[in-house]
Amino acid sequence: MLQMTQQSKPVKKVIKKKRRKKSKVYFGTPVQEAIIRYNECSNPAIRNRIYQEHIHAAFEKMAENLIHTFKFYYFDYPFEEVKAEVVSFLVMQMPKYKADKGRAFSYFSVVGKNYLILNNNNNYKKMKIHDDIVKLDYKRNVSSESVNETVDEFNSEFVLQMLEYWDNNITNIFHRQKDILVADSVLELFRKRQYLENFNKKALYIMIREMTGSNTQHITRVINEMKKYYFSMLQEFSEVGEVDTSNTGSIF
Repeated sequence: MLQMTQQSKPVKKVIKKKRRKKSKVYFGTPVQEAIIRYNECSNPAIRNRIYQEHIHAAFEKMAENLIHTFKFYYFDYPFEEVKAEVVSFLVMQMPKYKADKGRAFSYFSVVGKNYLILNNNNNYKKMKIHDDIVKLDYKRNVSSESVNETVDEFNSEFVLQMLEYWDNNITNIFHRQKDILVADSVLELFRKRQYLENFNKKALYIMIREMTGSNTQHITRVINEMKKYYFSMLQEFSEVGEVDTSNTGSIF
């Protein structure tokens, strides 16, 4: 008799279910809505619950990201204390947030960064002063220091007049609201230039992008237009010692 060969049963492939990736959005619409509910609520117990359950973790993560992304490391106390200070400052600013101010994420990012900029640079200057004091005096170049002071005075006066020109002319040069918003954000960084001297170009672009919601291409286009006026005013200031800041409109 022929023996029947037992056919092997086909092996079923075990399909592993892919785990859903956890969302990386830590400060989205739910947090924004929680902040609005917090501000509208007058009951301390309910406000505390809203904050602890829906807002605190987002503020902590935002503070941590701001410190590391922009390298705010000139603090003479531990990282956790710096983070706690930023979170406390964000909480203090919560009542000022309204829905018409735009996305809560952008609003509190700017608030947190401004706080860190001020404190980070103040600490940096203290450290620089200390370092300069302990340097040997023979390393000083008095002639060079005098020239640098003159240059600083020149630059400071020029920037003040340039800002005055833009205050008078920004709406004559830019007509679209989103262009005006970007231009005004650039000027705001000039107004706070003493706190921004350690920032690189990429960091400044990120700040403008978050302040305005514009993309990098749009920001670059507006800045390139502003550069034309910058160099024209700089030449005028170098030649006659002042900038015509009157409401003259476009010069190109």
